[in-house]
Amino acid sequence: MDLLVRDAELLVVDGEREIPGGWAVIEAGRIVDVGRAGTEPGARRILSAAGRLVTPGLINTHHHIHQNLTRSYAPAVNASLFDWLTTLYPLWAALDDEAVYVSAYVGMAELLLGGCTTSSDHRYVHPRPRLVDAEIRAARDIGFRFHATRGSMTRSVEDGGLPPRSVTQTEDEVLADSERLIKAHHDPAPGALVRVALAPCSPFSVTRELMRATAELAERYDVRLHTHLAEDRDEDTYCLETYGCRPVEYFEDTGWMSDRSWVAHCIHANDAELGRLAAAGVGVAHCPSSNMLIAGGTAPVRRMRELGMPVGIGCDGSASTDHASLWLEARTALLLGRHRNGPAAMSARDVLGMATHGSARCLGRDGELGHLRPGACADLVVWDLPEVALAGAVSDPVEAWLRCGPARAWTTVVGGRILVDRGEPTLPALTDTLREHRRIARRVQGIV
Repeated sequence: MDLLVRDAELLVVDGEREIPGGWAVIEAGRIVDVGRAGTEPGARRILSAAGRLVTPGLINTHHHIHQNLTRSYAPAVNASLFDWLTTLYPLWAALDDEAVYVSAYVGMAELLLGGCTTSSDHRYVHPRPRLVDAEIRAARDIGFRFHATRGSMTRSVEDGGLPPRSVTQTEDEVLADSERLIKAHHDPAPGALVRVALAPCSPFSVTRELMRATAELAERYDVRLHTHLAEDRDEDTYCLETYGCRPVEYFEDTGWMSDRSWVAHCIHANDAELGRLAAAGVGVAHCPSSNMLIAGGTAPVRRMRELGMPVGIGCDGSASTDHASLWLEARTALLLGRHRNGPAAMSARDVLGMATHGSARCLGRDGELGHLRPGACADLVVWDLPEVALAGAVSDPVEAWLRCGPARAWTTVVGGRILVDRGEPTLPALTDTLREHRRIARRVQGIV
């Protein structure tokens, strides 16, 4: 056996099974067994989780990692969604291969510290070619499990959209590069570290023709589809004026209403629309912090889950949320769910389930991610909470995990590799990369 994680105060295997004093054995990047204290097998390496909670790794279903170069950008902090976008688009036009690689490396390190072992990223700004490749290179250098989504924008300001021409592409460019990325990087094999999905940005930034062509391309190559949907009231107005229908109707008309798709936000869909999305198996990335900061509303998560929709957790952009901690998003989802629907509406276990199994369903990987049953990918987190914060929390480690924070990852394991050890990333290049990140952020923001 390669690694034994032992002596956990509580090992959360999945939503049905929790083991006090639990252990998990890892071999060849997979969980091979779990059990209770006193029955542990031998292993080449032993990792003590004494007094700590162990859970499956958290999964981030929606992100824009490059935005960590424009965090808390002063002219945009109090803007509505559309104003926020038009303020930041010109800055993102300065992105190049180096900027995207560095921001991805730093962003993935931050995600690991927040207990995230798998993340998607929605890269829809393409002022230079092959920027998705730079993100994938960073993920491979780290050993992070990564779902790159090839986003796109084709409708510039001149065409009735929001972005400037400098960050848009033609439909032919988008489709050709989407096909290239799938062939070059998508790994459909079980346990894959890198997969590719196709992700036109939103109803107001691409044409109907590109939405349809992208759905057909995804079907041909058997990859997933992702986009923003029903995020803002202005999107309702835009779709009614431009397409003569509401966003969910447009989504359906363009061939996206299938279990191949997961969408970000889905705040303003009505109950009938939610029913159609649920019946089709469409998943939703719930991004509570971003939605609250931009004040565009919040997703009706309780209703979505009642309908059986796959609901996962997403950080969203590093310049709308201004952090990349899945633990903090999980806690915010707990608070928001209770604030919206009452004290019995959401528990810590509900949120943990969304951030693990629910997120895995969104990414099409619920068989091997989001749980610690034998055969699962060996992605797990040993959580650390300060003793002072935990004082008195002796009855339920899972509730204490979200209620008594802040919690951080003491150990983060991806595919059997320890990428955070004793609360610190095991990434030798991180110090130099952070220095480069600061230099590039100042350049992008025009600070000399």
